[in-house]
Amino acid sequence: MANLVRYAWFVVLFNVGVIVFGAFVRATGSGAGCGPSWPTCRPAVSPEAEAERAIELTHRGSAGVALALVVILAIGVWRRTAKGHPARTGALLSVVAIVGEALIGAMIVLAEWVAEDASSARVVAVPLHLVNTLFLLAVLSLTIFWLTGGRRLELRSNPRVARAVIFGGVALVLIAATGAVTALADTLFPKLAGVGPSAGEHFLTELRIVHPILAVVAAAVGWWAASRSEQGRGWAARALPVLVGLMLLTGVVNVSLGVPVWMQLVHLALADALWVAYVLASAGALQVSAASESRLSPSR
Repeated sequence: MANLVRYAWFVVLFNVGVIVFGAFVRATGSGAGCGPSWPTCRPAVSPEAEAERAIELTHRGSAGVALALVVILAIGVWRRTAKGHPARTGALLSVVAIVGEALIGAMIVLAEWVAEDASSARVVAVPLHLVNTLFLLAVLSLTIFWLTGGRRLELRSNPRVARAVIFGGVALVLIAATGAVTALADTLFPKLAGVGPSAGEHFLTELRIVHPILAVVAAAVGWWAASRSEQGRGWAARALPVLVGLMLLTGVVNVSLGVPVWMQLVHLALADALWVAYVLASAGALQVSAASESRLSPSR
């Protein structure tokens, strides 16, 4: 089982790498490198387009590898666990999520919501893609949690903790979604990057202010709630305040430097790490007691 757990962690890290590389594709305007074709890729029409085509093809290839890795993980979980094991649910949902990633990516390419497109449809599709990405990371993380001995999750036994976990999760998803919109605005309107009164030529630039406000408010509320909670004192819970602090710091640095691509990628990687830690900490706080688990387990 230890080898399967290590492999599962590798799958999570690989998918984070694919997510970050996808942000690089968006930030460099390479999403149109293959034209409105998927999964095929049209030949480049110029040397400049050839570079974009190579970037987009590399991203598609890495996404395909990620899909294969998730499927292999699901097969491994199914073979190594007994019927009714919760890790099987996590593995199955991981396959559903990674297929969803591919389909949303295909829709974005075929609809040409890439490169310089600033349509309302793209503004909706980008955060939708990111929300599905968070779902993928969440179910992969839960699969690891259950493979390492974590018990089933129970919301009714401690409704106060359940409400806090749900509230925190929704807040993180909203922050991530608004962050995706902000990153899109920074890509399409680089001269107006950052938060300021001059950023008003397009409705996207008006939305930039939402992300930092939500992030700061959520961080303050989260720290206050964590200081009063006795739940989830594992490594993931201890990592949360550190990751939140790093997120705030890199956010400030990102804006101060004019949102360079490399800092956007660092900020996104930290956001993914924060989400994984939050899911694991929440699972630790919501798992049923050992006594309840023994009652729920099928008799052997």
